[in-house]
Amino acid sequence: MSELNAEDAKIITLARSARARTGAAEGAAVRDETGRTYSATSVDLPSLKLSALKVAVAMAVSSGAEDLEAAAVVTAAETADPADISAVRDLGPKAPILVAAPTGDLRTTV
Repeated sequence: MSELNAEDAKIITLARSARARTGAAEGAAVRDETGRTYSATSVDLPSLKLSALKVAVAMAVSSGAEDLEAAAVVTAAETADPADISAVRDLGPKAPILVAAPTGDLRTTV
């Protein structure tokens, strides 16, 4: 993660930690316009299924965030799901979305 600034590396680390702590398929974190961070994991219940990135965006919105500076998702997938990208864009139209492997290695930026 050497090509990342410290704040972007931090949200990848938070996403990795959330994923590891729960054993979830995905971990995500977002940083709002004030620098607050929100980390989350995917939710897979019989009646509720949400991606980690959608949960993190929802946490930011429910805490009063008005914009996102950046988002990160740690996943086995090669890129972010289009629905997750849309959720981030709803709150942070210019926020980069960092997609990292479970190892923390950056795969791509959307």
